[in-house]
Amino acid sequence: MLKHSQGGVTLSLFFDQRRQTNDGKYPIKLSVCHQRKRKYIATGIYITKAEWDILFTTKKRELIATRNTVENAYLKLKHHIEILAAKGIFSFDALSSLYHGATEKTVSEAFASKIKLLKENDQIATAGMYECALNSLSSLFGSQINYKDITVGWLKSYEKNMLKENRSYTTISMYLRCLRAIFKEAMAAGYVEESSYPFGAEKNNKYEIPSGTKRKLALSMSTLKQIFDYNDGSEATEKYVALWKFSYLCNGANMNDILRLKYSNIQGEELFFERGKTTRRTRNKREIVAYITPEMREIVAKWGNKNTSPNSYIFPYIAEKSTEQQKKTIIADVIKRINKRMKKIADELGIPKITTYTARHSYATVLKRSGANIAFISESLGHSDIKTTEDYLASFETEERKKNAQQLTNFLKK
Repeated sequence: MLKHSQGGVTLSLFFDQRRQTNDGKYPIKLSVCHQRKRKYIATGIYITKAEWDILFTTKKRELIATRNTVENAYLKLKHHIEILAAKGIFSFDALSSLYHGATEKTVSEAFASKIKLLKENDQIATAGMYECALNSLSSLFGSQINYKDITVGWLKSYEKNMLKENRSYTTISMYLRCLRAIFKEAMAAGYVEESSYPFGAEKNNKYEIPSGTKRKLALSMSTLKQIFDYNDGSEATEKYVALWKFSYLCNGANMNDILRLKYSNIQGEELFFERGKTTRRTRNKREIVAYITPEMREIVAKWGNKNTSPNSYIFPYIAEKSTEQQKKTIIADVIKRINKRMKKIADELGIPKITTYTARHSYATVLKRSGANIAFISESLGHSDIKTTEDYLASFETEERKKNAQQLTNFLKK
């Protein structure tokens, strides 16, 4: 059996018997394991279990041809792993791009191929990010960008122009991380020399991608009460605000997760689900459990899908046979509608802008202020470790900082 290990990366064949085709066959995949995470890459070959058992010993002509195809795919992937591991820049994305030919001779071509590959893998949100990055870069530097153009000066010029357009450092950071990933994959493929790599620490005369920071707003209990009591008589407002409330009550789950919930996720008095944001990246899945409050039950009873069969979505937005692209479009539209209503409410109440993210921030902060164990908050949010939760919560406490600052001059009030 074919197997290779190098630099902490292990490659082997995997006969995937989890799902059988109509003609009784199963796919042969290439299994790559790195840092206890595993990714399967399709070879496009399907055979029966009986054929698999004799594939590497048979003398049948048609199976020998199949074996050669599988071995060629294995050797191709092994070659790319050796390159990436030797350079110390291995990642699953880089490997996938090299294997599927998503690395091209110009930056613009590489972006286009990368976007195509991401969409084929149903990584729609990531593909959208790369599309936005490419559009941003192209708007400033034209539709054909070459690797030799990407210098420290070029990158500083891009940052300067983005700031002139009032774009945030968060946006600049996200777009340039996409460009950096493209550049690294091109280096691994041999299209550019490592000496021309412009990213790194500023002290080493390289371009350091700015850290994007985004102020997170957590609402006070009194403001939350105002939102929960709000009613302008509009059914549309009530419906979309109900989804915002559900998010807050459901461990601050985001809309991507909420709109994908099915009645099968309900077990007794609790909801069990995995966070979509981390499902693809993490091998050891972390299940989130949310207690279903009476308010959540009321929301589902009024606005939920009347078909309560296990495979039905709890909220009636995504159709059963929707493609991943269609699901993403529907979810984005619902988020837009919720944010529109929440902005209107914020304006009327005289409070800062509220979005779907605010529900998650508020859930976490309310629990923290109430004295909840941080390990519980971390588990409820689906974070990979407590340090992530500590960093997440640290940016919310404007109210706490204000209260503490006022203590500094209390003596003046006496």
